[in-house]
Amino acid sequence: MKIHILGICGTFMGGVAALARADGHEVSGSDQNVYPPMSTQLEELGIALSEGYHPEHIAPDTDLVIIGNALSRGNPAVEHVLNENIPFASGPRWLGENYLRRRQVLAVAGTHGKTSTASMLAWILEHAGLAPGFLIGGVPVNFGVSARTGEDCFVVEADEYDTAFFDKRAKFVHYRPRIAVLNNLEFDHADIYPDLAAIQTQFHHLVRTIPGNGSIVVNGADAGLAAVLERGCWSRKVPFGLDEHTGCEWQVKMLEPAGRELEIRRHDVGLGRLSWSQTGRHNALNAVAAIAAAVEAGVEPELAIEALGEFRGVKRRMEKLGERGGVHVYDDFAHHPTAIRLTLEGLRRSVGNARILVALEPASNTMRAGFHVNDLPPALAAADHVWLRTSDAMDWDPLEVLEKCGGDGRPRGRVEALLDDLLARARPGDHVIFMSNRGFENAPTRFFDRLT
Repeated sequence: MKIHILGICGTFMGGVAALARADGHEVSGSDQNVYPPMSTQLEELGIALSEGYHPEHIAPDTDLVIIGNALSRGNPAVEHVLNENIPFASGPRWLGENYLRRRQVLAVAGTHGKTSTASMLAWILEHAGLAPGFLIGGVPVNFGVSARTGEDCFVVEADEYDTAFFDKRAKFVHYRPRIAVLNNLEFDHADIYPDLAAIQTQFHHLVRTIPGNGSIVVNGADAGLAAVLERGCWSRKVPFGLDEHTGCEWQVKMLEPAGRELEIRRHDVGLGRLSWSQTGRHNALNAVAAIAAAVEAGVEPELAIEALGEFRGVKRRMEKLGERGGVHVYDDFAHHPTAIRLTLEGLRRSVGNARILVALEPASNTMRAGFHVNDLPPALAAADHVWLRTSDAMDWDPLEVLEKCGGDGRPRGRVEALLDDLLARARPGDHVIFMSNRGFENAPTRFFDRLT
């Protein structure tokens, strides 16, 4: 089949392209901006790329156009597809109907931790010799790619964002998992969901697709998820939590403040200790969720724990770029105040009294619209100094937020000015973390390169 993908350079759609190519289809694609590393990965697979959404990029003999959820009516390529009656589908629907239906699917959903938990789960299955396929919204360092075909089992990051302009259901309803991880649930994506209840409805729809002989690995301390399962649960429920969360089948105990030493327990019986490179309570929970899901897939618990001892993290998830002149630099994908708070709390436990300097780009639609503005100051409380990258799209006053942070924070519209401030302020022993769910104009690397 000859497939053209609109929006191909996004992590998800690029992964779909790689899977389609591996399945023997002839694949091409176009995007508004075609640039490395995704463009390089796709071209190495023999996928022709075009920049811009021009109708002529879609060959007349194209059998199917897969349309990314960032595109809408009025886009020239979309209008061409509709006017010429070219068959089209969304990425999630194509993935579910043409790829996942042949495999045992393990889906990882939740407001936070999807990418990290899915990466941990895929690595456990790999370590156990199951050669999993996966499609993840990031690049696990252990694999070096965001998607691959694999054998029978397949790990997919299950996003609750809407599917396409013509399908407003959440992406994950297309995946039909046998094992699902539900990490947590908070309000997000204010551009498509009016409130938390609307997101809970989408999670309820996901739960309805899981077979009776399947499993739902669920955060046992999350009230939002409990409300979802109260609406109906037809599969085996496998609750997990921290050691203080009684009643959970799986528990994790942090043996030191940073979370680099963990004890994994099941039914109140210790199964082993995990020494690894990750930090924070959130990653401890991600770890026990991944272990529980892997065990549901047939992996021995001890082997799962052993695997995570070799887990090397995910690019742009508290990725340490390096240390130069005594200054430690990190790049983190931040999209929600809770994720920011947990990441910074984990870093604070790890570095003690060392200074933490944060450069935050509030880039998600929800954050830019100001829905989380009151949650940002407490989320940033662990930082000593905060810089906010401002934009015309922000519907709130950054100075008010920075004043509540208490430190010497500054708003900066230009990335160059922000970097100049950071370079003037940073000193040996500092930990500088850049947080954004977009490109941040490559600020982390630019900062690191300018350090002496």
